[in-house]
Amino acid sequence: MTPRVLIADDHPVYRDGLSLMLSSTGEVEVVGTARDGREAVERAGELRPDVVVMDLQMPRLDGIEATRRIVAGESPPGVLVLTMHEDDESVFAAMLAGARGYLVKGADQEEILRAITAVAHGEVIFGPALAARVTRYFTLLAGTRQPMEEPFPALTAREREVLDLIAAGLSNPQIAARLYLSPKTVRNNVSNVFAKLQVADRAQAIVRAREAGLGR
Repeated sequence: MTPRVLIADDHPVYRDGLSLMLSSTGEVEVVGTARDGREAVERAGELRPDVVVMDLQMPRLDGIEATRRIVAGESPPGVLVLTMHEDDESVFAAMLAGARGYLVKGADQEEILRAITAVAHGEVIFGPALAARVTRYFTLLAGTRQPMEEPFPALTAREREVLDLIAAGLSNPQIAARLYLSPKTVRNNVSNVFAKLQVADRAQAIVRAREAGLGR
């Protein structure tokens, strides 16, 4: 299926030239263009493209915020950033906003087409000059990240499992059926959970559990 593309760039010569170039290949369908970030958000909602090719520095609304708004929509298109900026701050800001691809202007026709196709298929892609930096960044980030601690370390694995189901709104009989336990065993586990969490009743246990991310 031919990817449907929206091009957002505030420079008319580059925007129109890119549109003409992509259309001439027959490999993508350019369904529209936008002159700034705000228009990009509006046209993305109207035209429902598969990919938005997004510049970063634009009037009214920059490409980072436009990307964030576009990907927050229902069944959003993929966003491929195509910009002059190749500094780490711009690259990672675009990624955090939800962009799935990042190329620097100067990329050739083949590279742009390959990136559009990849993003249209849900892949993440970066230009060769950026890929190594992105990989290095996340390798360093992974090396410095502390492992997440289990909530309520005083609880046993079974008690934590029971608490998770309590927080999800299940009654004792439902928990017993879910975990293939006897009602008495469930009651004992619930009592232990209440004691270790120092809560008086089920409602307080649910509040504590949901604050810790359980029961979802």
